[in-house]
Amino acid sequence: MTGRALADYGRLLGVLRVEGELLATSAMGTDPNLPVRYAEGMTLGDTVRHVGSVYRMVLAWLRSGDQPTRWQRAPVPGQSLAEYLRVGLRDIVAELSAHDPADAAPSWWPIDQTYGFWYRRLAHETTVHRYDAQTTAAAMTVTARFDEDIAYDGIDEVLSLWFTHRLGVLGVTNTWTGRVAVVAGRRRWIAQMTADGTASWPAEPGEEADASVSTDPSGMYLWLWGRRPIGTATPDGEREAIEQLWYLLRLATR
Repeated sequence: MTGRALADYGRLLGVLRVEGELLATSAMGTDPNLPVRYAEGMTLGDTVRHVGSVYRMVLAWLRSGDQPTRWQRAPVPGQSLAEYLRVGLRDIVAELSAHDPADAAPSWWPIDQTYGFWYRRLAHETTVHRYDAQTTAAAMTVTARFDEDIAYDGIDEVLSLWFTHRLGVLGVTNTWTGRVAVVAGRRRWIAQMTADGTASWPAEPGEEADASVSTDPSGMYLWLWGRRPIGTATPDGEREAIEQLWYLLRLATR
């Protein structure tokens, strides 16, 4: 595992720009107190503030080299949610654009301490929460189809960064031992669960698993993030394995 994105980094930066603007637009003229369907306890306003706050936290971290404890976490008086998000988006895009993805930068993933980590992480952070916002704002058309390169990269990121790394940091142990194949279109990954922890990797041809779950790339991207119900992906093999995978993903990505 190298941590390198499957998608082109320039594409990821473009996704960040576009998805960030869509998220800002979703906050305009919509009740910020509306509950978000797939994020329990979150409202539309919480979602927009969260993403805008993440932009500012990352910017402060990149500029100082030290993980910050203070940054602007909410709009200032007179600033709308959309404006708050757009200012943060503008500033973080400018910072990332000024650096090659291979340039050294601090991050919370030990195997990827580069600007590229943030190209990728912020693109997917913004995409998932844009989906949340659009499904909350009933007057908006929801975009639930993603270009294949972005969907595949998002699948790889959630399995490597969240299912593998994040659960390891949390010290989560498992009640089921084995492997589940995650099948999305023409690509396949293995998600392994043992009493010692979790791991994932792109599957080799013919590599076996105890169960599999499959759907199209966009559907799998959303499924892994819990933005689709468990039954919307096709199961095969041991159902207990798929249920354990689903449970662990919800712990990792909450």
